[in-house]
Amino acid sequence: MSRADIGLIGLAVMGENLVMNMESKGFTVAVFNRSTEKVTNFIEGRAKGKNIIGTYSIEELVANLKKPRKIMLMVKAGKPVDDFIDLLIPHLDKGDIIIDGGNSHFPDTIRRTKYVEEKGLLFIGTGVSGGEEGALKGPSIMPGGSPAAWPYVKPIFQAIAAKVEDGTPCCDWVGDNGAGHFVKMVHNGIEYGDMQLICEAYHLMKEYLGMTADEMHQVFKEWNQGDLDSYLIEITRDILAYKDTDGTPLVEKILDTAGQKGTGKWTSIASLDEGVPLTLIGEAVYARCLSAIKDERVAASKVLTGPKPKFEGDRKSFVNDIRDALYASKIVSYAQGYTLMKAAAKTYGWNLNYGGIALLWRGGCIIRSVFLGKIKEAFDKNPELTNLLLDPFFKEKIDKAQAGWRRVVAAAVVNGIPVPAFSSALSYYDGYRSERLPANLLQAQRDYFGAHTYERIDRPRGEFFHTNWTGEGGNTASTIYTV
Repeated sequence: MSRADIGLIGLAVMGENLVMNMESKGFTVAVFNRSTEKVTNFIEGRAKGKNIIGTYSIEELVANLKKPRKIMLMVKAGKPVDDFIDLLIPHLDKGDIIIDGGNSHFPDTIRRTKYVEEKGLLFIGTGVSGGEEGALKGPSIMPGGSPAAWPYVKPIFQAIAAKVEDGTPCCDWVGDNGAGHFVKMVHNGIEYGDMQLICEAYHLMKEYLGMTADEMHQVFKEWNQGDLDSYLIEITRDILAYKDTDGTPLVEKILDTAGQKGTGKWTSIASLDEGVPLTLIGEAVYARCLSAIKDERVAASKVLTGPKPKFEGDRKSFVNDIRDALYASKIVSYAQGYTLMKAAAKTYGWNLNYGGIALLWRGGCIIRSVFLGKIKEAFDKNPELTNLLLDPFFKEKIDKAQAGWRRVVAAAVVNGIPVPAFSSALSYYDGYRSERLPANLLQAQRDYFGAHTYERIDRPRGEFFHTNWTGEGGNTASTIYTV
């Protein structure tokens, strides 16, 4: 019997579309789903007449695979992944490969890689980005895990991945154990930031400039032909032009409460664990949380006062300022995301290719944009680049955008329009370029109430001092000092 090149468990939308994508690239795929009627419906429907084998048990799935067997899980993150791993292990042989293609949290992938390898098998945890359309037509794929597994899945993954202009696939090996899922998590965090920045631009145009959806559609259409050319700007352009059945803009009828699946939160938590200021993405997560308490906000709007937005000036000029604020803030968001990946690579012993990661995101995924090509160039020129803000290209772009960025944040504050992402990005930029910050006072406070010690500017780094500030505290210092 002819055996399949790969097996896939989980026939929800992403799973089905990945199977169709694989089959269209010449691979035979065996499929299984816990509720087996989905297998029947798929085989008799979309998969009819194609090189797709329906199976109705784990044993049957495994029996239909070429060795080393490659089985991809497209199931809900968390316990279902662990359950399927344990169901599969007894039926697999040394060197067979289990692939988790869901949105798993990277510590789980670190744990699973170790667990599966201890059983003599190989494991891959891979981020897959691009939504339903990406899964079908070419997603961005970010694999990590057991390096020995990569040569066996590389031909399939690179065939189904999105391609950039020169044909390079948006898929390459990211690193050991949880590296692939970590990079996917940061991708999703940046996605949160990009979306919040675009929403703040929209909010300013609507509430401050009084622009209609059609006028904003034109602005986003123009922006998508320049430096801001990206998937999210493109879909925002289309959303603003979309009319409801009564001919009015549909976007204005959508309730202003945002959902989230947790990857932005994970990114923010990881940044706190690593001590990396990921301020913009953190604010983007909190903005969704604030949007979710709609009833509270409606009640508060009847009690709490603030300025009524009033624009006086050249509207076209201010729209250009908003564009500059969006572009400059976007640079900060990516700079912070890359700083987090660098810190995590050191913590977990990953050898990440930062330019290569930008290339993985150039096509197929939600944050794809022309901007990413410039990030790749930055790291190609200087693989040791500490912060994207220091790259000559991005430094020049911020220099040009800075005046407009500051005017936008100032106008928003004066007119009572919340811009948490724009303003936190600017604060980070101003903090990062500050030779001296007020943390000297903070350290004095910590030493005053907790004897946490401090360093002095007139003594070498690494020497710690404690002052008996009240004359009553004694000279015993705390042994814990964290900078």
